[in-house]
Amino acid sequence: MNHQNLLSVTRELLKPSTRQGIVLLSARELDKMRQVGKLAANLLKHLEPMVQPGVSTKVLNDEAERWMQAHGAISATLGYAPPGYPPFTGSICTSVNEVVCHGIPNSKQILKDGDIINIDVTPILNGYHGDTSRTFIVGNPSAVARKLVAVTQESMMRGIAEIKPGARVGDIGAAIQEYAEANGFSVVRDMVGHGVGRQFHTEPQIPHYGKRGSGLKLRPGMVFTVEPMLNEGTYNLKFLTDGWTVVTKDKKLSAQFEHTVAVTEEGVEILTL
Repeated sequence: MNHQNLLSVTRELLKPSTRQGIVLLSARELDKMRQVGKLAANLLKHLEPMVQPGVSTKVLNDEAERWMQAHGAISATLGYAPPGYPPFTGSICTSVNEVVCHGIPNSKQILKDGDIINIDVTPILNGYHGDTSRTFIVGNPSAVARKLVAVTQESMMRGIAEIKPGARVGDIGAAIQEYAEANGFSVVRDMVGHGVGRQFHTEPQIPHYGKRGSGLKLRPGMVFTVEPMLNEGTYNLKFLTDGWTVVTKDKKLSAQFEHTVAVTEEGVEILTL
């Protein structure tokens, strides 16, 4: 399947008609999400010292798998195969430099001084998914790379700050887009945040660009990811022949950060701190 068809498949997967409806989580379910969210955050913290020049993405993957098993969790990504995709072979996603998302860990990909790498983890604990990612700096990258990483993280936090009952999904995307573009970066259009809980991907979908006051109204009990991908160049993407890896079409750098959040009566709670 070529990258155009794969992009069509991705868009189809994100249509409301192919997803389950929005589920509002109970207090008990939110406690489960806090537990798995904390576990996911701690997994990234555990892997951080290993992100060094000379380390392969396979080594990071294998340690993540070992650590999840030791903590009573399993990986949601390993073997994951939505319609039109081959089974994913990694326990985490490792997206280096121009890889936007869904990078497959392998023994041939060795981190080099100056790289940036997004590590995306989704452990399942007691039937609930904890989804989070972070872009790490390897050694001494360029000033542009450092700025891209910092702006991506701040744009995510600005999007999260918009979340409260009665706000709109478009408010999240607008805040992200405004900050990203003011700093000279583009926001990926074709990949979005998503509802998460007992299922890996559910409604609502959360674009990282948009208009304030538009889109779905937020309600307490909604749980979803905010996971902007910002590119150094244009937001146009290309799929590689492995069926999963997404890269920038112009081969310039991409960075991503992701938190799972819950809409509360008071505003928002980040579940993956």
